[in-house]
Amino acid sequence: MKNSTTWILVLSLCSFNALAAMRCGQRLINLGDHKSYVLARCGEPEPESVQTRTKITGSTLHHPRRTLDIHEYEEILIEEWVYNFGPYRLQHYLRFENGELQEIRSLGKGH
Repeated sequence: MKNSTTWILVLSLCSFNALAAMRCGQRLINLGDHKSYVLARCGEPEPESVQTRTKITGSTLHHPRRTLDIHEYEEILIEEWVYNFGPYRLQHYLRFENGELQEIRSLGKGH
């Protein structure tokens, strides 16, 4: 039983790593790559396949006696791209935050 559990864990880790990269021709795109690197390797996605938005993250720190409040907020630019490599390859969704690749997902066959 322990052996089969080990194999399931190994296979799960392998499939997880496969989602952390995308191939463009002979080049591999990985999480953490900058969008200029992705553009140089994969080219521009179709204009209708690009969505841009912003989100605000941060916090407010309160002093127990209310003598000092610190507000720390950051605006993050989010870009979502979809590459459609045609009917014989998978489409890929890429999400960038402030220019850094944060997520890669397969979307199924292209068209």
